[in-house]
Amino acid sequence: MFKGLSDLGSLMKKAQEMQGHMQQLQEKLRGLKCEGTAGAGMVTVTVNGEQQLLACQIEPSLIESGDREMIEDLVVAAVNQALEKSKTLAGEEMSQLAGGFDLSAIQKTLGSLGLSK
Repeated sequence: MFKGLSDLGSLMKKAQEMQGHMQQLQEKLRGLKCEGTAGAGMVTVTVNGEQQLLACQIEPSLIESGDREMIEDLVVAAVNQALEKSKTLAGEEMSQLAGGFDLSAIQKTLGSLGLSK
């Protein structure tokens, strides 16, 4: 029983460390930028690592064409491309963070306390 409590204390310490790392990760993702383009560069969008749209540039000649449907389609394509890059980058950052944290330790500790199936 006491060993389980000791393990729980260790687990709580690791959880606090993980929380600190998560805050650092969020700050890092907020600062990362990914671009997506469509229409041979006629539409360019920028998103951050938290998948927030930061900027959208549309080539003036595209606007002058007056083809609203094409502009809408290109904006959607560029945003989706940028978001996909951002998700990939965020996943890589998250994998690095989780690499130092043994998630199986949580299940083992909870199991020793009778709190896990």
